[in-house]
Amino acid sequence: MPIITTNAIVLNSLKFGDTSLIVKCFTQQDGVKSYMVRGILKAKKGGLKVAYFQPLTQVKLVANHNTKNTLNTIKEIQVLQPYQTIYQDIVKQSITFFLSEVVSNVIQEEEANEDLYGFLESSFYWLDAHEKIANFHLVFLLKLTSFLGFYPDISEAEKQGFHLLEGFFTDETYDKNVISGNDFFQFKKLLNTSLENSDQLSFSKSERQQVLQVLISYYKLHIDSFRNPKSLDVLEAVFS
Repeated sequence: MPIITTNAIVLNSLKFGDTSLIVKCFTQQDGVKSYMVRGILKAKKGGLKVAYFQPLTQVKLVANHNTKNTLNTIKEIQVLQPYQTIYQDIVKQSITFFLSEVVSNVIQEEEANEDLYGFLESSFYWLDAHEKIANFHLVFLLKLTSFLGFYPDISEAEKQGFHLLEGFFTDETYDKNVISGNDFFQFKKLLNTSLENSDQLSFSKSERQQVLQVLISYYKLHIDSFRNPKSLDVLEAVFS
């Protein structure tokens, strides 16, 4: 069983028995991996800490990565650059739980993807470092589609509708998968917007929820296994 040293982003953790966790990570070296962390919920000094496995924590792992479809084990772990605000700010915390659900749902590959890893790494550090983050999750979700293979084709962005299933702009707005009118207008604001400029987007609270629902519909049409994140209601309540 090879011992691997790799950076990783914690996606989620699930309690196993009374004292253990099963932790899912997106590793820089080997893609998605799941680990059995035994006894971590027991009160003890030193060793692994539950705080290391909060959603979207960025860590460095020394781990056994087996070649069979069984759980891996962690030998050593350290937090790379502790977040300063994400777990203290209720809005950022809500965004974090929501995005950890989404990312855990849509990224399944068990192989390295340096570009995707770099995008996630820099995005979450950006979230931690900035205050004006009300539109962060919207821009993030749209940009993530470029790594998943269904970023909108913007070559005819002057048209009056967007076909969610086909991923292109169209004037044929009668199709059930085409958004037009205000849904289209609000969604289109996200195009060509960077995280750095996300605070300049003008959305009312209802428009922000409207765009989020469009994005979720877009994901559902392109990823068969995609489901509404359980944290969606909490996120919408925070921004209501």
